[in-house]
Amino acid sequence: MKIDTKKCFFIVFVLIIFLTACNKDLNKSKNENEEKDIPTSQQLDDKDKNKMSDTSDNHTNIEVEPLPTTYEELAKLPVGEHYNMEVSGDDDVENILKVFSDLPDVSGKPTKKQLDYFYRELLKRMQQDYEGPENLINRLKFESLGSPENTDSRYQFKENLNVVFIIDASGSMAQKINGKEKMASAKDSILNFVNKLPKDAKVGIRVYGHKGTGSDADKALSCSSSELVYPISNYNEGEFQAALNKFSPSGWTPIGLALREAKNDLASFDGANNTNIVYLVSDGIDTCEDQPIEAAKDLYSSNISPIINVIGFDVDNEGQNQLREIASATEGIYGTVTNEGELQKELDNLSNLVEQWKEWLEQGKQQLDYKKVNNELDIFTYITREEVKKTNEKVKVELILYRLHNANRFNDEAYEYLNKINNEYHQWIQEEVDQFEKELKALNEASYSEAIKALEDKYISNTQ
Repeated sequence: MKIDTKKCFFIVFVLIIFLTACNKDLNKSKNENEEKDIPTSQQLDDKDKNKMSDTSDNHTNIEVEPLPTTYEELAKLPVGEHYNMEVSGDDDVENILKVFSDLPDVSGKPTKKQLDYFYRELLKRMQQDYEGPENLINRLKFESLGSPENTDSRYQFKENLNVVFIIDASGSMAQKINGKEKMASAKDSILNFVNKLPKDAKVGIRVYGHKGTGSDADKALSCSSSELVYPISNYNEGEFQAALNKFSPSGWTPIGLALREAKNDLASFDGANNTNIVYLVSDGIDTCEDQPIEAAKDLYSSNISPIINVIGFDVDNEGQNQLREIASATEGIYGTVTNEGELQKELDNLSNLVEQWKEWLEQGKQQLDYKKVNNELDIFTYITREEVKKTNEKVKVELILYRLHNANRFNDEAYEYLNKINNEYHQWIQEEVDQFEKELKALNEASYSEAIKALEDKYISNTQ
């Protein structure tokens, strides 16, 4: 058979052109995909990282929540599920890999958007309980209770002073801290406080969740249990001790019910003639779905005009989030304590205020020559706490990223990028805290009333 060389040459020529064009298309597609991936380590300087493209994510449904841009936004974020998790020991590696095994897959060549999403999801779980300046302002206002400079009638001393404790008696209060039951610690701390009460002050104790058990079968009974075990009256040692012996840790946690009942307890003590202070002590979230925040708002806005403070006793992240919300909704103080010593310290300020009320009363309600409220220690404590939270969160995220990287969850370039955004984010938090410190110290140089007004105008108004 005779071969037509010209025809063969033409066919080969066409094939070469076709294959060359295909190869160009493949290279173009490859280059486009590479541009969407994380650059190499040599390219990964600050300038290049900021230019990393998000265009490859059109095929995904990833929605990356932005990081907070103000401290008010930061303080509103819920506490992370694993905020208190131990991550530094060699024994923690296996637990880290297990707990964070369901984070988004960023193996291979992830995009910037995918890594941003990964970091945000990790950060959510490690989120610390940051506190905006408004809680410090409420603490300063509370500690200035009775000052003639205080124009808020809620914080002025009245002829009568009433302190009501609302105590969690759910089953979890049977847990031990340093070998001592949490309920026993709470009782001893309150007993220590009431022993210092002047004869004219009144105290009351309401408990909740002290009936039934933590079983589902007993939920209805436990969620309907709240009792005023010591009616609001002057302190009597024998009767008070008997009241404390009436309950022990038992069932569920009906915080909303207890707050509504506390409103009834105080109904005859209107705010015009009474300084009413309510302390809610709980070691966890409301488990009875009885709208505790709405109940707290209703109590706060009534003519009782109480000051409502909340203490979270060895509380988990979910409980912290709810208890902080109750305090915030009532412009009260939220404090977290982890042991009896810290709980007693939290009540020491209350003891000091009661003593000031006694002096005010004994001097015929004449205006006392109050010294300027010394806020420096409170400011120092607040700033230090926020810095510690920032450092804990930053270091813990760093260690988790290190462990995950060693487990080949992502490549070197991704690891470098994640560390960079973690450093930048926590540097921003530190800068915010540094600015607060300057502003708070400057405001403290003014008179108390001027300082509080300036703080409220600057911070609280921004959170409404």
